Amino acid sequence: MAAKEDFYKLLGVDRNASDAEIKKSYRSMAMKYHPDRNKDNQEEAEAKFKQIKEAYEILSDPKKRSAYDQFGHAGVDQSMGGGRPGGFGAESFSDVFGDVFGDIFGGGRRNSPQRGDDLRYNLELSLEEAVAGTEAKIRIPVMVACGECAGSGAKKGSSPIICSTCHGHGQVRMQQGFFSVQQTCPTCRGTGKQIKDPCGKCYGQGRVQESKTLSAKIPAGVDTGDRIRLAGEGEAGERGAPAGDLYVQIQVKDHEIFTRDGANLYCEVPISFVTACLGDEIQVPTLDGKVMLKIPPETQTGKLFRLRGKGVKPVRGGAIGDLLCRVQIETPVHLTKEQRALVEQLGESLSGGGKKHSPQEHSWTDGVKSFFDKLTG
Repeated sequence: MAAKEDFYKLLGVDRNASDAEIKKSYRSMAMKYHPDRNKDNQEEAEAKFKQIKEAYEILSDPKKRSAYDQFGHAGVDQSMGGGRPGGFGAESFSDVFGDVFGDIFGGGRRNSPQRGDDLRYNLELSLEEAVAGTEAKIRIPVMVACGECAGSGAKKGSSPIICSTCHGHGQVRMQQGFFSVQQTCPTCRGTGKQIKDPCGKCYGQGRVQESKTLSAKIPAGVDTGDRIRLAGEGEAGERGAPAGDLYVQIQVKDHEIFTRDGANLYCEVPISFVTACLGDEIQVPTLDGKVMLKIPPETQTGKLFRLRGKGVKPVRGGAIGDLLCRVQIETPVHLTKEQRALVEQLGESLSGGGKKHSPQEHSWTDGVKSFFDKLTG
């Protein structure tokens, strides 16, 4: 018996493909190889169709897919249709019509115009805009209801007529071998109506593409990854059906001073060697303006100071975050001879105090000495 072809390869997807990607590929290939669409090569097309169906039955089921990923075809042979060759029999043949035609044409479920597609718009904001909230102008290309025919698709002054194929039912019965399957009418696509005299502007589609400008209110506290839904601002539905929604996807730009982590803000604050030694009061920025920060004497580099309530108020509620300032001691550069002499003099004076003036340095040095003593001992 010839080895079975890899299910992922059959559907033309990667092994890490999502459920949506697998289903989309299955729909496309099932329509391509359906026997009714391949009258000149029906036998070969039916064989391919069965393989595609079998692959989808396994990969669309989480448990079967997991078993297949681990053990290959051997892991799913007992779950591929209860003994039916390739998992394809009367029930399977009926199911595939319910899936493929149901999702693409309606399979008897779609007998009215479909709601319009949802749209996505990526909106980039500054940190200040995201924290304070703003109102953004958005311009998007979108399908809207045709103004000439009011979305009906029929020429002004005329109306759609009852479909001559399905007589208004939106469904027709199809004979496939021993099976009789009801599917969406190919003439009217399930609406039950035909347009004999189409609109000259939209050519019977009921929709035209336009660009429209919207005003989106961005609430305070949004962050990268948040989505704002504008109901009914997506694409217009078919022939008067409701429009889809527009989702505004937020992306906050990097800031030159602040870094955000949830409700808290962080910033690096450089201070001089003198300020670190003697202490001082310095100005630091916040999103509300400048504030004074007290640096105590003998401050070490990396010390974190918290300014409460100077962070972000979360968009979903909760307490306002804090601003955390991390100080970095800046070593003096480009010293003059006189300054170098003063530093050397200071160094000599400090070295005479032993561990008193540099406890961390001496503690680290002692630790290193102990480490090497153990290695050589």
